[in-house]
Amino acid sequence: MTAQFEGTVADIMTPDVVFIREEDNLESLRDAMETLHLRHLPVVDGDRLVGLLTHRDILRLTAGSLDDSPGAEERRSRASSGAFVATVMTRDVLTASPELSIGEAARRMVEGRFGCLPVVDAFGKLVGIVTEHDVLRWTVERASAPPPAPEPDTKKAPAEAAPVPPGVH
Repeated sequence: MTAQFEGTVADIMTPDVVFIREEDNLESLRDAMETLHLRHLPVVDGDRLVGLLTHRDILRLTAGSLDDSPGAEERRSRASSGAFVATVMTRDVLTASPELSIGEAARRMVEGRFGCLPVVDAFGKLVGIVTEHDVLRWTVERASAPPPAPEPDTKKAPAEAAPVPPGVH
């Protein structure tokens, strides 16, 4: 990999993360997520990551009018009665460390079909979030940048041999 494509999650993550708590009410969050254009909200207990709420989680909960699958009525009922984050959030969340390479973070997101990876330190403290948009923006910036200038050749060309005088071997 060339130097132009090296980097860590810390280089592209959003460090000032909007987060929520398990006891937050979903009704208020749905509108806030739309207004703020957020699709992923880490869920914390204190400063430790305990889950993730996505726009898709909320859609699954509320898009039940056309849904006649088993459990659809219960999902509609929970959505209309003011469910809490804890009832619909994902608890086992794949995370990234700030030191993880951007390439590895991107691979995890693609393979897991995730739109984001919460970024946590060694103690599980939420320190940022990296989204598919962050990775794509980083890639486009590098793909659009002019290639790095070639390094100057510091090797000297071998000196030409002096002509050998006649009669000297």
